[in-house]
Amino acid sequence: MTPKSSFPAALKTVRKARSLSQEAFSDVSSRTYLSSLERGLKSPTLNKVAELCEVLDVHPLTLLTLTYAGDGKGADKLFERVRRELAGIQALQDK
Repeated sequence: MTPKSSFPAALKTVRKARSLSQEAFSDVSSRTYLSSLERGLKSPTLNKVAELCEVLDVHPLTLLTLTYAGDGKGADKLFERVRRELAGIQALQDK
């Protein structure tokens, strides 16, 4: 899996794990641009990654680590672990 194809998956995975809509990013990005990122049609700058991560409430290195996690099988396992951990953190914050 290349960074070009895995960044969209990492972004979408974290966004969904945080239960955020594309519209939740309206302060830093248009819904159309975010959709283009998630479909791999565009590549963000490092500044944009930092802005997106502020909305996602994750460190940019987390998102980049997910992007470079390796082949599809390893990345899928890592994505699932991140989904579970983010869901647990969200549940604690909601209490």
